[in-house]
Amino acid sequence: MNLTRTAYGTWSGGRYMHFGEVLDEERYQNCIRVAYESGIRTFVTADVYGTGRADQALGEALQSYPRDTYCLVGMLGHDFIDGEREGSKGYPRFTNPKLRSEAGYHDFLRRACENSLKDCRTDHFDLVMLHNPDETGYRNEAVWKGMSDLKAEGLSERLGLAPGPANGFTLDMLHAFENFGEVIDWAMVILNPLEPWPGHHLLASAKKNGVDLLTRVVDYGGLFHGDMKPGHEFRPGDHRSYRPEGWIERGTERMVPMREIAAKHGLSMIQFASAWNLSQEPVKCVVPTVIQEAGADAVPIEDKIRDYASLSEDFQFSPEEVEEIRKLGDNTGCMMLKGASQRHEAPTDRPDEWPMRDDLLELAAQYDLPKEW
Repeated sequence: MNLTRTAYGTWSGGRYMHFGEVLDEERYQNCIRVAYESGIRTFVTADVYGTGRADQALGEALQSYPRDTYCLVGMLGHDFIDGEREGSKGYPRFTNPKLRSEAGYHDFLRRACENSLKDCRTDHFDLVMLHNPDETGYRNEAVWKGMSDLKAEGLSERLGLAPGPANGFTLDMLHAFENFGEVIDWAMVILNPLEPWPGHHLLASAKKNGVDLLTRVVDYGGLFHGDMKPGHEFRPGDHRSYRPEGWIERGTERMVPMREIAAKHGLSMIQFASAWNLSQEPVKCVVPTVIQEAGADAVPIEDKIRDYASLSEDFQFSPEEVEEIRKLGDNTGCMMLKGASQRHEAPTDRPDEWPMRDDLLELAAQYDLPKEW
């Protein structure tokens, strides 16, 4: 089963990702069932979330539904089997040379995939994605040969690329599309009406290379769900509290004309954001983060799931509306991006930043990206 227009991610609910009110296990699993009963048929998980516990919760929640009635997306890449957690950096990528050489990539990917499938209580993924790769993951043929073997061995129907968790990696993704597009079926990209940059720069190459896009952070940190207001107070440890001061106020102001467009089409704001993404080729699926916000006036997370799940299968904005909305939310240059960067002249010890390369600058010119890349 291929991905559907709407998806549910196991990072939702805050249980493993530290935002909003952290759901207890019973409510966490019930949210997954609410998503299914509301018509969502694509579920996205990653083995590193809770080091397997998110996979297990998803498998438990979905066990009563026929396996051929939903699309299961897994993500692999962090090595918590042989690797050790490195504080705030998390677990190392499996491509870390301290853990193994290229010769060991295949065996690790197979072992990690089989473990994740066991936790999910199934024998195959509909899509398995390379999760949060380092520079090696984007450009190394042995990595993509190992991923291709997962498909050849029947462990996954499709293959994909899921960068993150921060924004950026634009040129690195272009390189992967151009060099491994024949094996990459899907890629995950941050995209929403308040954050069109830099994700929209990937659309042309993805379309050219036959890569469908699954878009995350559709909710813009929860703002498009409608219950975050200026002055919102986050619970201690909520990772959104590290965003630049005033981001909620600025986003709320920029959403004023967007609300008028949404009202004209009878859309809630999360439906508006989802529809804007889906109105652009080759975006085929949206996976907003759903959060139980702190406070007595917060909308129940179950209602948020039902809200975006009820998006019409047929609605699309016109190309003119897509461009109008993009201009309203244009955030070009609002942050330093991860991945290849001219900020670094030598390799770094960070798994998500590395020096720029000439071949990436050639790609930037090919896709008319400005010189600052």
